[in-house]
Amino acid sequence: MAEVDAGTLIDGRYRVVSRLGSGGMADVFLAEDEQLGRNVALKLLHRRFAEDPGFVERFRREAQAAAGLQHPNIVNVYDRGSYDGTYYIAMEYVPGRSLKQVIRQEAPIEPVRAIDLTIQILKAARFAHRHGVIHRDLKPHNVIVDDTGTAKVTDFGIARAGASDMTETGSIMGTAQYLSPEQAQGHAVSAASDLYSVGVVLYEMLTGQVPFDAEAAVTIALKHVSETPAAPRRFNPRIPPELEQVAMWALNKNPADRPHDADEFIAALEAAKGAIRAGSPGERTASMAALAGVGAVPVAGAGLAGGQGAKAPPANAGPPMPVYPVIPFDSGPATPPPEEPRRSRSPWPWIALLLALLLAGGGAAYLLTRPAQVTVPPVVGDQQGVATAILRNAAFVVSVTQQPSSQQSGIVIGEIPTGGTKADKGSTVQLTVSSGLGNVSVPPTVGDTPAQARQALTKQGLKVGRTVTEPSDNIAQGDVIDTDPTAGTSVPSGSVVTLLVSSGRQKVNVPDETGQPASVAKQALQQAGFKVTETQQQTSSTQPGNVVSQSPAGNTQAAPGSTVNLVVAQAPTTANVPSVKGQTAAAAASALQKAGFKVTQTNKNVTNKSQDGVVLSQNPAGGASANKGSAVAIVVGKFTPKPPTPTTPTTPTTPTTPTTPTTTTG
Repeated sequence: MAEVDAGTLIDGRYRVVSRLGSGGMADVFLAEDEQLGRNVALKLLHRRFAEDPGFVERFRREAQAAAGLQHPNIVNVYDRGSYDGTYYIAMEYVPGRSLKQVIRQEAPIEPVRAIDLTIQILKAARFAHRHGVIHRDLKPHNVIVDDTGTAKVTDFGIARAGASDMTETGSIMGTAQYLSPEQAQGHAVSAASDLYSVGVVLYEMLTGQVPFDAEAAVTIALKHVSETPAAPRRFNPRIPPELEQVAMWALNKNPADRPHDADEFIAALEAAKGAIRAGSPGERTASMAALAGVGAVPVAGAGLAGGQGAKAPPANAGPPMPVYPVIPFDSGPATPPPEEPRRSRSPWPWIALLLALLLAGGGAAYLLTRPAQVTVPPVVGDQQGVATAILRNAAFVVSVTQQPSSQQSGIVIGEIPTGGTKADKGSTVQLTVSSGLGNVSVPPTVGDTPAQARQALTKQGLKVGRTVTEPSDNIAQGDVIDTDPTAGTSVPSGSVVTLLVSSGRQKVNVPDETGQPASVAKQALQQAGFKVTETQQQTSSTQPGNVVSQSPAGNTQAAPGSTVNLVVAQAPTTANVPSVKGQTAAAAASALQKAGFKVTQTNKNVTNKSQDGVVLSQNPAGGASANKGSAVAIVVGKFTPKPPTPTTPTTPTTPTTPTTPTTTTG
């Protein structure tokens, strides 16, 4: 679609004010609804997608799904239609920042505030779920936070309503960092998929980073399926344990191990908030014991796709008690044996016999009850989540300890018993997992060149990933605006950092003021945020005082505050044309040029030699008034001799008798 300029009227109703942003499918503009006199966010589908029935259907479905969801935490949809070969949605305009911007600027976010924002997102999700709508792309980019702290969910572009799924088997819909494991595998989604995404958003608010990240979206999706997220307190030790437990609960691989619905998730967060405000460890423990209503809050497990997530014991429970067999006995009164005469025999033979019988019985019991032995799978070098799943599938219990090493964080570097040896089925395998080289702090790089920022990050033991350009009013073009994670964040050594580089000030459309009076043009440009200079130009083709041309040209893009130069028409001055008739051509041209006129000359053949090189006529005539700079045409004589007149031949006559000449004398 062609660039939509400020002032464009969409569908005869929505007057575009400015651009708000651009996404993969559509551009979003701030517009004024001229019928109702209110601002709206106008979403226009990119023209390249307007010819794709699948994208058009997704766009239509977004409007249809969201239009029926009237809730304080959901952006309202007012209208939809078509314009200039594409389609639009008119939505509620919410002034504020996206939650992603809030995270970039403020993370890690204080726990109670993070809980409040998460609960608002969950209330929006709950309302949608009750109406049969699954969002499927919940992420901080799609949450707008206004100045009062109210969060509103938007962008139901890939939402599923009812039984419609709008995707082929195996395709992935959504943003990789916030995908649920079932979405990553192309499986059917449910309300639990949205709850997983909300868990990722909560994790990111608390730590400043997503649980899984990589250069390729496929790699991130595989991590969602097979890896265990690092505990949030590893990145931010100030996170209360009870809040960490709720976040990890939502990140279980198996949907059945997550909160059953948004209400249960909200209840757990409210209980965690109450425990945080109570402040004492005892009260916190008591609160956490009641989070799930019965027993414990499950914790994110590391099982492979379709596997069961691990579940934590109740927060106030100790280690599990061993179970012993119960030996039945007769509780009735004992019958005393008849008394026998005492003997002085030694009791030791009987004791020895009793011990032998006990040992024999114990040995027999051990042989009968001894667990079967199986081979311990070798998992050194595997990711922790993969190793844990393999061992559990082999019927072993897994215990994990972290240890710094040069290996990548999350890699198994030790295993007891050693892989390949035999061990009792159901026994514990102790894994030692690399925690990497430890945590480092992201250095400040705001205002640096990308080369300087890379040097500082590399020196700190961090890797530089993507470079993303964003407009900035404060940072010069080409310099670093920020990093993701932001400066000061504690991250594992070797982590990948994204550079955000300034593309300069956000460019806006330059109004076309050609032909307008200079005063009107100047006012319009200044209102659009530009500085204005004027240059005068004498011309007879444009009305004096009007704009002849401008630089930059109208309908091009320029940074606000830059200068637009207007060339303004100036009325030419007039003068009397000198009379040069009868003068030589050179003298006439000199006289006319001195008077401010241009000279054009044509020649005319003359037979009078006295007219050769002399001005025969001029236009305008001498004494007439004309604009300075205009042309005066002169006609100059060019002598051309007449050709000789031919003589008529005479008829010969009869010769006569010659006469005698006479002589005159004087």
